[in-house]
Amino acid sequence: MSKQPKKQRRVLFNAPKHVMVKILSAHLSDELKNKYKRRSFPIRKGDAVKIIRGDFKGFSGTVLSVDREKMRIYVEGVTREKVDGSKVPIPIHPSKVVITKLNLDDKKRVEALERKIKTQPPEVVKA
Repeated sequence: MSKQPKKQRRVLFNAPKHVMVKILSAHLSDELKNKYKRRSFPIRKGDAVKIIRGDFKGFSGTVLSVDREKMRIYVEGVTREKVDGSKVPIPIHPSKVVITKLNLDDKKRVEALERKIKTQPPEVVKA
């Protein structure tokens, strides 16, 4: 793997869609981290997130859509008003949010979460 920023950007921008899903991951909140024993998880439509960086820091809402080509997500309530009065959603990078509630409608997503928990070794209790 190259260290050159030019080549790193090229790999990122030309990544296939199934790799982009992994790249578009966000950190889990502390309670979700403890529950699922993992730090981050891919973002999906319907997840509840809290913005932790940028102009909209502190805003919470559900993910309306995930744009894999632009590597951005759109959060409910994070909009800008245009001159004609219409509202436009503002794209946000997934690294700037924390997932507070996961959308668990998909059985495969639930299995992926539980897979990590099952493979964890039992914790050693010191007496």
